[in-house]
Amino acid sequence: MDQEQKKIVPKPGECIPWEVKRQEYPKIVGDEEVLKKTWQEVDQLAYTYVWHVLLSF
Repeated sequence: MDQEQKKIVPKPGECIPWEVKRQEYPKIVGDEEVLKKTWQEVDQLAYTYVWHVLLSF
C-alpha cells in the first residue's frame, strides 16, 4: 500500500473504500456515480460475507 491508501480508513460496512478502489482506474468514461454505487454494493456484500463466516464458525 502506498501512503495515500494508508490515510483512508474504511467506514463500518466497508472492506475497501471507493476512494482506494477509484485509484486503480486510470480514467472512467461515463457516469462515475453508477460505478461507485455498484462498487459499494459489492463491497457491502463482501463485508457481510466475511462477518457471516467469522460469526458462524
